[in-house]
Amino acid sequence: MYVCLCHGVTDRRIREAAAAGARDLADLSAMTGCATGCGSCAQLATQLLAEHRAVLDFPLPLLQAA
Repeated sequence: MYVCLCHGVTDRRIREAAAAGARDLADLSAMTGCATGCGSCAQLATQLLAEHRAVLDFPLPLLQAA
């Protein structure tokens, strides 16, 4: 899904930026250009980034063989 129409940034690109280290909207904007045009995507972009960062910052525990 397109999140930033001004720069053609998709939700996939936001997830990739999060995986590459983006932690906030400033990082995301620097990496993708998202929210640097009209800015109407900033809220959704921030929400998607936070959701993906939560997944990255809380990895599932490794299962140990019995």
